[in-house]
Amino acid sequence: MAVPLPTDRTRWRCTLCGNLTRFDVTRSTRAVEFVHLDLAGEPRVEEREVLSESIESVRCRWCNAVDQIELVDRPSAGASA
Repeated sequence: MAVPLPTDRTRWRCTLCGNLTRFDVTRSTRAVEFVHLDLAGEPRVEEREVLSESIESVRCRWCNAVDQIELVDRPSAGASA
C-alpha cells in the first residue's frame, strides 16, 4: 500500500491511537552520492542527490499499526488564540 508523504500543510496520524509524532518509516531510495575517503579509508558522503524515493510503509511506534496511518492538517503555525 502506498503511503502519502506529509506536506507543509499535512502530517501523519495513526487512526488507532492518535499518535502524531513517532513513526517507523520504511523507504526505498535511489541516490547518487559523492563519497570522500580519508587517508585511513573512512568514507564520508559529501554530496547526495536523490533520484527517486518511495515510502513502502509507515508503522506507528506507539501501537505498531501499519495500515492505519492517515494524513491530517497541521495546526496553523501563525494562528493566534
